Amino acid sequence: MANFDFDQAEGLRRMLAGPKPRIVTFLCATPQDDKGAMLVNLAASLVRSGSDVLLVDACEKDYGVAQRLGVDKGPSLLHVARQECGLNQVVNAVPQGFGVATMARGPHRRAEDARRLAKTFDVLVKQAGVVLVDGELTDDDSFPVPVMAHSEIVIQVGTSAASIKAAYALIKRISQAYGRRPFGLLVTGATEAQAKVVYDNMASAATRYLAVQLTSLGSVPADEYLHRAARLGRAVVDAFPLAGASVAFRRLAGKFALAGMAGRAAGSSQLGT
Repeated sequence: MANFDFDQAEGLRRMLAGPKPRIVTFLCATPQDDKGAMLVNLAASLVRSGSDVLLVDACEKDYGVAQRLGVDKGPSLLHVARQECGLNQVVNAVPQGFGVATMARGPHRRAEDARRLAKTFDVLVKQAGVVLVDGELTDDDSFPVPVMAHSEIVIQVGTSAASIKAAYALIKRISQAYGRRPFGLLVTGATEAQAKVVYDNMASAATRYLAVQLTSLGSVPADEYLHRAARLGRAVVDAFPLAGASVAFRRLAGKFALAGMAGRAAGSSQLGT
């Protein structure tokens, strides 16, 4: 078997670096509400670090981030693809400082919708600096638009055996559908020590059994201030800047920002290329 050992710092740079538009698709192996909270706070932290952020809700079955933020009732990108409204009508500005758009609602689509939706998404993402996608796999292990499969993909995982098993299953499904590619791993509800154990075990298994490289993006601790901020309709980094979760999100946003600048300077390509 080939040697898939890699330098962690270089792996992180490759995971996060890439030219505009930077598209990062997040898949979740924790309760769906955990992913929504993570995406809202990460997006807000990136905005505070100077990034132009668009959050795209691409969930059809699960509780998506647009619903969490109460901006899921208006037109979606599918309406734009069908020429039923303009692109400027689907991006909703939220108080946390970023834009939110919904990909589509409901699985009932015409045959030509997929191609038109993909083109519409391509146009939309070119208008933002960082695009965070609240994603999910369909029953046939595909994504709503092809570019999501080739974007940077981050798997959010918890510390429970069930979550770790679900995260590994996601990685395996994507690898079988699209071929070997790297993934980022973000451990939430965990201390740094717990996150390291989860990452080390998953990285070892992924390398040994799937020949897949995982890159650790760090961890976000369990923190009551996350829930307090959500009840206030605010990001934790804004409402409670000294909370442990706020420190973790600022650190994560800093990794994105610094790696992005390094990648543009070096002309690096996106993850998986």
